Amino acid sequence: MTSSTDLATNSIQERPTIRSYPANSPQSAARIVALTLVADGDIGDAEIQWLDRLLVHEQLGLTRQELHALLDTFCEDLLSSNQLKWADASPVNERTLADLMGEIQDPALRVKLLRLCVELAEVDAHVDEGESIVLVAAVEHWGLHYEMFRSSRN
Repeated sequence: MTSSTDLATNSIQERPTIRSYPANSPQSAARIVALTLVADGDIGDAEIQWLDRLLVHEQLGLTRQELHALLDTFCEDLLSSNQLKWADASPVNERTLADLMGEIQDPALRVKLLRLCVELAEVDAHVDEGESIVLVAAVEHWGLHYEMFRSSRN
């Protein structure tokens, strides 16, 4: 006979998780951008145009198609792991947020991503609460408090 504790444990273990990528890989970096992109609950045309105009894919070491495929798989991962819930301010839980931020360990890449994500969040002239949560998490996880002020002056 299976106990309710066993069933709960099995359901937790069977829940799909978000895939991981090697530290500092183009895919890991692109997911931080993707997280900022989906954080306001809407991927707008202005945001996609901004990605293309600034050749963000090239800045991250990806082709345009690879970046767009990664955006799709990231959203699939969020949906399959029951994390993409627009009722919450952030589309991911704190652990996933920390895991994603933890994949970026290179200081220069952290600064580049923070600057890109700040610009991306400001594309529609409004920084949404979800976008703010992602930006603050990046600053806190990466220890870039000083960089937030520098980004707004450049």
